[in-house]
Amino acid sequence: MKSLNPRFIFLLSLTVVRSSFGFYLPGLAPVSFCEKEDAKECQKDIQLFVNRLDSVESVLPYEYDAFDFCKDTDERRPSENLGQVLFGERIETSPYKFSFKADKACVKVCTKSYDAGSREDKLKLDFLKKGMELNYQHHWIVDNMPVTWCYIVEGNQKVCNPGFPIGCLVNQEGKPKDACVINADFNKKNTYYIFNHVDITIVYHSGDETNGMSPRLVAATLEPRRSDFASSQYNEMVGKNYQNDDIRWASRWDYILVSMPRTNIQWFSIMNSLVIILFLSGMVAMIMLRTLHKDIARYNQMDQEEAQEESGWKQVHGDVFRPPRMGMLLSVFLGQGTQVFIMTFITLFLACLGFLSPANRGALMTCAVVLWVLLGTPAGYVSARLYKTFGGENWKTNVFLTAFLCPGIVFVDFFLMNLILWVEGSSAAVPFGTLVAILALWFGISVPLTFVGAYFGFKKPGIEPPVRTNQIPRQIPPQTFFTKLVPGIIMGGILPFGCIFIQLFFILNSIWSHQMYYMFGFLFLVFIILVITCSEATVLLCYFHLCAEDYHWWWRSFLTSGFTAVYLFVYAVHYFFSKLQIIGAASTILYFGYTLIMVLIFFIFTGTIGFFACFLFVNKIYSLLKVD
Repeated sequence: MKSLNPRFIFLLSLTVVRSSFGFYLPGLAPVSFCEKEDAKECQKDIQLFVNRLDSVESVLPYEYDAFDFCKDTDERRPSENLGQVLFGERIETSPYKFSFKADKACVKVCTKSYDAGSREDKLKLDFLKKGMELNYQHHWIVDNMPVTWCYIVEGNQKVCNPGFPIGCLVNQEGKPKDACVINADFNKKNTYYIFNHVDITIVYHSGDETNGMSPRLVAATLEPRRSDFASSQYNEMVGKNYQNDDIRWASRWDYILVSMPRTNIQWFSIMNSLVIILFLSGMVAMIMLRTLHKDIARYNQMDQEEAQEESGWKQVHGDVFRPPRMGMLLSVFLGQGTQVFIMTFITLFLACLGFLSPANRGALMTCAVVLWVLLGTPAGYVSARLYKTFGGENWKTNVFLTAFLCPGIVFVDFFLMNLILWVEGSSAAVPFGTLVAILALWFGISVPLTFVGAYFGFKKPGIEPPVRTNQIPRQIPPQTFFTKLVPGIIMGGILPFGCIFIQLFFILNSIWSHQMYYMFGFLFLVFIILVITCSEATVLLCYFHLCAEDYHWWWRSFLTSGFTAVYLFVYAVHYFFSKLQIIGAASTILYFGYTLIMVLIFFIFTGTIGFFACFLFVNKIYSLLKVD
């Protein structure tokens, strides 16, 4: 069989890459529109959906109906996936009815009147005013596209926001707040301006009649207009027109994403991380290829008496594989860390391929949860195998803790946060039926798979160390400041965190500032860099500690890279006080409650990377020693 031509392989790869930019991947089929009702394979009516309203000043999103806006007479909800429910998305139909290429102006949707003497109406007005004070944002959807509000900022730069505010406020000093700064007419002191009139522009691509392609929607923008909210009545008005454009359907998200975080900052982050990797790789290479090679060769050439007079990492070969204290807990963490690592890798890889793009709403969270549930087997296997290697015998406790400890902590935290959301009436509160479904996935699928993995793990023999362990533990000599436990793990987390903190800023923006995150290619590359950095930093510090004849490396290797999660928490605290304007006790508790879940998962994830890197390193170097 002849080998493939390298040129052919290159051309084939280039074709695949180019084609990936030409269409959306599964779940995002285009919809064609036409003016005639009886036309086949296209539709005339355009449905506008409304989503939850959120704010950068509050963690509590609310459903569209909570603010007493105009409702659809035939109100219904589209089906939502698990990810959308967990993220609090509440999509429903709107009273705004469109027909393709039918321009209309100043169409009244409904009229809202309030009685100042009615307690119920007063509560509605107060809630609406509170929404304007906190700058709550509408999120509308047309043909799975966000209806964007585009405006010009400093430097004549156009910014398109996938949402627009309810209204705005001019305070008692006459200073406009938030959206009121865009118009000089908003100048009355202590006045609320509600955006109750929107002009919607729908842009479409006319298609190609020769190929039988009907028109497709490629953009939807709006211009919010205001009404003085001093009266007790207001009308919701809507105007709409249509524009033809040559934007391709596959590129219709570009005008939104171009105003998102700049890629040159991402490349700066990548280059910064690569410099750190080159530095660590150089040190590891120097140790492995020069120092260790010479040490092993010299030690193996000595006779037994001369070898006993040696110092450094070679002298602790009889204690380096001594089982660690609290081996049960360590094995449980490593089993869960393996589960999280595989889940993260597969999720980011699929996101890079476009399967989990922002257009496929909720797909990222759904994919992560489903993968975690299905990956109970490797978690049980790794935990059981390592626990057996540590000489553990309480296999029932090991399996139980692997299946319930870390997921239980996360679920309890999540449930407490959900109780707060329920009390506050937020749309982000997960319904009781969904909680039951999550528990069913956990107990019905994940737990049994964990037991299956543990069964096969305990059937296997423990991992045999390359050297024998002495019966009497060797005394550890006094350590310097930098080789002690706490300073060592503090230093170990600095470099991995330095590789991710720029990317972390954009991730926190997407979660708490409601910005759209789409740069999964950068994120996957940073993920690989983080794995390499955690591994190399842990191996380096492990070598230094072994040279100082400190053989307690099991927990140290886990904590060294796991300490990156502490820096993550410190950065999250800094982000809260410096970047966010969140106010209120409920929002503050929710922010730090969800942050603790992120920190715990990240701690287990990074700690597992460091442990297995150090485990392979220690096994390798001691397997090269000739010890009687």
